[in-house]
Amino acid sequence: MTKKVVFLDRESLDATVREFNFPHAYKEYESTWTPEEIVERLQGAEIALINKVPMRADTLKQLPDLKLIAVAATGTDVVDKAAAKAQGITVVNIRNYAFNTVPEHVVGLMFALRRAIVPYANSVRRGDWNKSKQFCYFDYPIYDIAGSTLGIIGYGALGKSIAKRAEALGMKVLAFDVFPQDGLVDLETILTQSDVITLHVPLTPDTRNMIGAEELKKMKKSAILINTARGGLVDEAALLQALKDGTIGGAGFDVVAQEPPKDGNILCDADLPNLIVTPHVAWASKEAMQILADQLVDNVEAFVAGKPQNVVEA
Repeated sequence: MTKKVVFLDRESLDATVREFNFPHAYKEYESTWTPEEIVERLQGAEIALINKVPMRADTLKQLPDLKLIAVAATGTDVVDKAAAKAQGITVVNIRNYAFNTVPEHVVGLMFALRRAIVPYANSVRRGDWNKSKQFCYFDYPIYDIAGSTLGIIGYGALGKSIAKRAEALGMKVLAFDVFPQDGLVDLETILTQSDVITLHVPLTPDTRNMIGAEELKKMKKSAILINTARGGLVDEAALLQALKDGTIGGAGFDVVAQEPPKDGNILCDADLPNLIVTPHVAWASKEAMQILADQLVDNVEAFVAGKPQNVVEA
């Protein structure tokens, strides 16, 4: 029996989506924004492919034929999973695909901030070097990576991959996770002892704004905070103030609370030498996106075959 499959935000995935191995009618849209569009485009569809399209309870109620929501990402906070479960809709996600791309982005932000690469490059572009009396100048502090301490909040597959890279660079690694593991430390130790802190936890009611003004005050004045996980984990107003006040040394963010920041965002709009913001692309190496696309199809095919994989519980 032919199954209707609809990809609602295809432009969010720059990779080849191979043809499914079962009879299907496939339709894709570059982007889908409103609940009305979601409902209209998914009429009669059994399978929805999404990345960041919100699938809320009111929307799901209008889609009686829907049986599977295949998320083209690891995070599934865009889906009302309790409502989906109540309606008999299975939700699946992507796992263990960003094992190189996210750690490399974290390391890139770490080097750029610890060595002040961006502000120095910008200062040269402004002509500051031309005006220097000496062969170099020291407008921005530079810190070594080797011998420094990396604190990892969220010690799953990505956290462990970053730890291996950090150790290879001569860093000391501290890790914290809500799930007990050997060798972990508490959050207080991470905050007070780390030169670099990187976040790798999901966004939940418990983790929202887990790093706020009080946590930032506990960090070293030279420390940098990196977030390639989810916007909302950090109180953005508190972070901006901490950067301006010199409470911490810098921040590298690949995510913000509202994406895209159509109405502006205080971090995106800030012009600070110790802040780098990239547009949620840490996950998006060519290699990683193709692994994701292949797993997305694998997830759908497994569900249709009656052997669902990567199921996300409500």
